[in-house]
Amino acid sequence: MEQGISIWQADTPAHGHPELAERIRCDAAVIGGGLAGILTAKLLSREGADCVVLERDGVGSGETGHTTAKITAQHELIYQRITKDRGADMARLYAAAQTEAIGAYARFISTLDTDCGFTWCPAYLYTVGDDRRLKAEWKAAAGAGLSMALTTRTELPLPVTSALRLDGQARFRPLEFLRQAARGLTIYEHSPVRDIRYRDGETVLVTPGGAVTAKTVVFACHYPIVNVPGWYFLRQHQERSYVLALENVPAMEGMYLGIDERGLSFRPEGKYLLLGGGGHRTGEDSGRPYEILLSRAKAMWPECRAAERWSAQDCMSVDGVPFIGRYARSRPEWYVATGFGKWGMTNSMVSARLITDLICGRESPYTQLFDPARSLTHASAALANEAGHAAKGLTKGLLKGRRCAHMGCHLEWNAAEGTWDCPCHGSRYTADGILLENPATEDLHIE
Repeated sequence: MEQGISIWQADTPAHGHPELAERIRCDAAVIGGGLAGILTAKLLSREGADCVVLERDGVGSGETGHTTAKITAQHELIYQRITKDRGADMARLYAAAQTEAIGAYARFISTLDTDCGFTWCPAYLYTVGDDRRLKAEWKAAAGAGLSMALTTRTELPLPVTSALRLDGQARFRPLEFLRQAARGLTIYEHSPVRDIRYRDGETVLVTPGGAVTAKTVVFACHYPIVNVPGWYFLRQHQERSYVLALENVPAMEGMYLGIDERGLSFRPEGKYLLLGGGGHRTGEDSGRPYEILLSRAKAMWPECRAAERWSAQDCMSVDGVPFIGRYARSRPEWYVATGFGKWGMTNSMVSARLITDLICGRESPYTQLFDPARSLTHASAALANEAGHAAKGLTKGLLKGRRCAHMGCHLEWNAAEGTWDCPCHGSRYTADGILLENPATEDLHIE
């Protein structure tokens, strides 16, 4: 059973940009027409750069079109994790970067002729069980400069033990915003990058219909499509999660995320309530995620109805912090934004601002925090786990079944969505072998 479309995709017309059909030159080429790529191109263009965006499908057709669009600095239990792994100073930088991103959205939208549904609202983390981890996050977030309030009062139809409230957060309609941000940019849709050639400080990006020669390249394509240098396939994995747009549900102001194993996400949007959950590593058996979500929704609101349903896929770095900055030391003209860990709204803005600063030669206080070349010794167990998954998938791929076009891992059939999914690095294909998710860049050859 294939997934449906999101409410954002249902309500927002396609952009209608042309395919690349010639060979061109530019200062900066951005691979990826999602929120991170479009914002980066926008900021670089404001700096006077001649910038081109190459998008494999349509603008916003990837994760930007499947998000629940929470613009928040409250990223599950990230502050206690960063404080433990890298110290309180790094946690403060993370909080500052995310908070600045929220303000940047507000300022950007204030210049538009539409508000893109931008709404200030509180965000909550909650637990229905032991609240010790939640209280530890409260303490770590305070040390990072965020003023969260511990409470037992929520709008949820659940017996909440404790909740952490953070005011001054926001939500919006992401594709409506993306359409506004893309205005004035040079964008080529349905122009996947099939080959990348690097020589003498210049890069040539080859598409089926043409090629772009650029001094600078930004990989904002969700998952980096070049394996070496960078080695991102050893430092992150992908996870899927599921969303229902519910009708006939009481109105809610805040956004909520449960920190328990089966915790749910709640986010209001007009007449809908977006209910999310059921996350798992891509390529693992998802069971019947939509049916399970609807069953849980019915237990809370018996009269509710699922108007739309969709799924999303997120890159999860081994230490929980995105990789934003130079792609690799041997490619100083390449930049990357990946590993957003389910928090793509603020991290897309963080990426655009940080990468623009780096390309323009400006210092940023956030360079070290997000540096893709940072030491990951604090995440050695997670690194070993990623290596184990890759070895298992590659071995299985040599023995039987369909193999991923990325690195040859064995593909698993996802019965819930009717797709072939790679458990190693997260590439996904339709039943007919059409590529849905990178890092693969080619379709499967199914006979």
